[in-house]
Amino acid sequence: MEWYYTLIGVLVVLLLLMASGMPVAFCFMLVNVVGAYLLWGGEVGLGQLVVSIYGSVTTFTLLPLSLFILMGETMFHSGISFNLIDSIGKWLPRLPGRLGLMALGAGALFSTLTGASMASVAMLGSTLVPEMEKHGYKKPMSLGPILGSGGLAIMIPPSSLAVLLGAVGEISIGGILIGIIIPGIIMTLLYGGYIILRCSIQPHLAPAYNVPLSL
Repeated sequence: MEWYYTLIGVLVVLLLLMASGMPVAFCFMLVNVVGAYLLWGGEVGLGQLVVSIYGSVTTFTLLPLSLFILMGETMFHSGISFNLIDSIGKWLPRLPGRLGLMALGAGALFSTLTGASMASVAMLGSTLVPEMEKHGYKKPMSLGPILGSGGLAIMIPPSSLAVLLGAVGEISIGGILIGIIIPGIIMTLLYGGYIILRCSIQPHLAPAYNVPLSL
C-alpha cells in the first residue's frame, strides 16, 4: 500500500502547486520528476522519464499539432481571422440570432484552418461577445454559440484531438480525419437550426437589429 499513499501525496502536491499560481506545465513537470524518482527507483526512474519524454516528442504523428497551433497564431496576429468574421457577417441575411449564426459559421471555418478549439473560442470571444452585448444579446445566445462552435474544432478536420487520439490508440490518422467530416457538418447544421429555432421562439434572447447593406 506504500505506492498508494505516495500517489495520494503526489496528487496533493500537484493541487498545492496549481493553487500557488505556478504555470500548469511546470506543475506537471515537477510532479513527474518527483514521482519518477520516488516510484521508479531513484536515478533509474529519472533516466526512464527522460527516455519517455524523448519518445513522446519525436513521435512523427504528433507533428501536425504544432503546425495547427502555428496556423492559429498566424491567423490571429495577421488579422485574417477578424477579416474572416467580417466577411461571414456580410454573407448572412437578416435571420433570427444572426450574430449567433455568425459565431457558428466563423467557428466552423476556424476549425478547418486551426484544428484547435481553444484558439477558436478565444478569437470569437474577443471579437463577437462585445458586439453581441451591444445589440442586447443575452448570455445563453452570446456565449452559447461561441462555446458550441469551439467544440466543432474536434469534429472538423484538421482536428488536434483526433490526431492525438490516433497517435495514442495507434489508429490511422487519415481514417479518423476522413471519418469525422460528415458528423462535423451535421453538428454545424444542427447548431444553426437550434439557434434559429430558439431565437424565433424567444426573440428576447437575440433582439433583431438593422443590418447595413454593403455593395
